[in-house]
Amino acid sequence: MTIKDLAAKTGYAVGTVSRALNDHPNVSEKARKAILQAARESDFQINVNAKQLKQTHSNSILVVVKGIRNELFGEMVEDIQSLIAGTRYQLVVDYMDEDLNEVARAAQLCREKKPLGILFLGGTNANFLQDFAAIDVPCVVVTNDASSLPFPNLSSVSTDDVGAARCAVETLISLGHRRIAIIGGDCVVSDTSRLRYEGCLQAFSRHKLDFDPEQDFRDVHYSYQDGYQAMRELLAAGSQFTAVFAMADVMAIGAIRALREAGKRVPEDVSVMGLDGLPLGSFLVPQLATISQSVEALASRSVAILLDAMENGAPSCHETVPFGIEKRESIRDIRKQGEK
Repeated sequence: MTIKDLAAKTGYAVGTVSRALNDHPNVSEKARKAILQAARESDFQINVNAKQLKQTHSNSILVVVKGIRNELFGEMVEDIQSLIAGTRYQLVVDYMDEDLNEVARAAQLCREKKPLGILFLGGTNANFLQDFAAIDVPCVVVTNDASSLPFPNLSSVSTDDVGAARCAVETLISLGHRRIAIIGGDCVVSDTSRLRYEGCLQAFSRHKLDFDPEQDFRDVHYSYQDGYQAMRELLAAGSQFTAVFAMADVMAIGAIRALREAGKRVPEDVSVMGLDGLPLGSFLVPQLATISQSVEALASRSVAILLDAMENGAPSCHETVPFGIEKRESIRDIRKQGEK
């Protein structure tokens, strides 16, 4: 049985199950008890459970997850665990809020756990410039491009965030939408959010469309709850739009819920597009249109690069994983009817 199986059995998200097994504090007691009970009943093999992860291992790999509620990272942790399971290494998984300094946290854990290598799921380049010199083991940043940073022990595997966001907005524009609201992250503390926002602006500029960030943009955390609240705020402010691009699927899903509660139909009244390609999106009604990242490719290349650096002294490298587009049921063509 894998963490995904346990998630399906309990009804909790993969990230929630992983945090419960890792004894992370950001899990309700109800969820923790249900997950641990299900693990015991299923004879779940806890080779990466909380007790083991809390030990100090001379052969450990640290995974620093920047974003407690980011389901993309929850899926990625599952893939990384599967990849490392066939090696002699043990994982130490640490979750933290997306507003905190992931590099300072990793430096602290290096002193405590002494890992042989580190995977950063998410990161901010400014934090690396400030604090990474204290870390001397091989590291890979996943989903963020670190190629501009001057550290020989730091690699990265990322998606073209500018291109992905530009593609999302241009897809909506191609369907006749001219007023498009954006739900994203904090562009100051998140490089991913900043780059995706830049991609949105490029699309508007390329098609000579005005965009008023005060009226049509909300920056929130990458979560269902924050996407929901951002959409409520956009509606309450009287923003007039026919489409919404959310910089993460979890935000898009929360936004759809808020639209439904406000009596808006998706996609008849408002088209909604996300970014990430979470499996959940294909099971929603309507199915969520999205720009998809390959979690499997991001995880496999990151682990391969880290192990090569740890075991063979391979130099740092920086790779970009292609994105795809899923034109599903949550968007529609309004060109024949014109804008509302």
